[in-house]
Amino acid sequence: MHIAVTFNQCVAEEDDQPPSSGQSDIQHLPQDIYAEWDDAETIQAVAAALGQKHQISLVNADLDAFEKLRALCPDLVFNMAEGLYGGSREAQIPALLEMLQIPYTGSDPVTLGICLDKLRTKEILAYHRIPTPAFVQLCQASELPDSFNFPLLVKPALEGSSKGITDQSLVHNSAELQQQLDRVWKNYHQPALVEEFLCGREFTVAILGNGLDTQVLPIVEIDLSTLPAGANPIYSYEAKWLWDTEAAPLQIFHCPAQLEPLLQRKIEDLCRKAFFHLGCRDWCRIDVRLDAGGHPQIIEVNPLPGVLPRPEQNSCFPKAARAAGLSYQEMILSVVDAACERLGLVEKNDAHRCLL
Repeated sequence: MHIAVTFNQCVAEEDDQPPSSGQSDIQHLPQDIYAEWDDAETIQAVAAALGQKHQISLVNADLDAFEKLRALCPDLVFNMAEGLYGGSREAQIPALLEMLQIPYTGSDPVTLGICLDKLRTKEILAYHRIPTPAFVQLCQASELPDSFNFPLLVKPALEGSSKGITDQSLVHNSAELQQQLDRVWKNYHQPALVEEFLCGREFTVAILGNGLDTQVLPIVEIDLSTLPAGANPIYSYEAKWLWDTEAAPLQIFHCPAQLEPLLQRKIEDLCRKAFFHLGCRDWCRIDVRLDAGGHPQIIEVNPLPGVLPRPEQNSCFPKAARAAGLSYQEMILSVVDAACERLGLVEKNDAHRCLL
């Protein structure tokens, strides 16, 4: 099978500008703008895993991607492109692929757009009575409803990979809240999501498959007690990208998490429901935190999980896969298998029609 890998590759710090968006008025970009993108090592690791069984082409998800994909007309696209601009950026490549009638791994444009929008995600979870922290979208601290009590967590509404969630995002009074609301607007030009802070244990849950074949991999616990002294108990941008280094990795993850059987089943069932009701496909990683009563609630849904290849890089989806007995190659190929089964993609030349 001919598989094209669509990706966005991290830009080195010495590079001057991000890829052109066709916009000439981009005046301010946050320092974490590339946090969602993959490095060259990860892209090559995914390609090598797929290349064990398939013919591989690499396609950078830039402004030329449409014509590249149209010319290649692959049997399947392994999509890991995050995009750069706009709230629909993760949906852009899948939308192009649907226009070209090229099948691809992972969730569709609607689900990708919804899951990047934390407010829309939480509205759907709440509608289906799936527990998630109480939330509100704010621009001014004075608009905070009386029902909300500090501490609160402030996040950009349209970011992933902990972008915009710093150690100061946990606020304890109105002055701190306004400071963080202003920071989110200044750096990301979007309103902030403010949600109740859950004080219990935190977990991340990797899911593979579809329908009755959906598999919840061993749960990863994020041990926030290992953060530097004085840090707030949140998995912030600093914790993910600055304090946790390959030279001195934080011993922050435990997998499989040590859980009572009943709590483990509750977390797994909760994540399966979120996966289903948000329309996720093939794979996904879902973040969960316990409230003061020890009950699990969904805090984030990521249908494009990170897949850093080396164990010391502390990438949660591969960590869960390894705990399940899957090698990195087997994990990547399992995503392809799930997509092929969902699509009925069996025969190489009969699987789809590509528009020319």
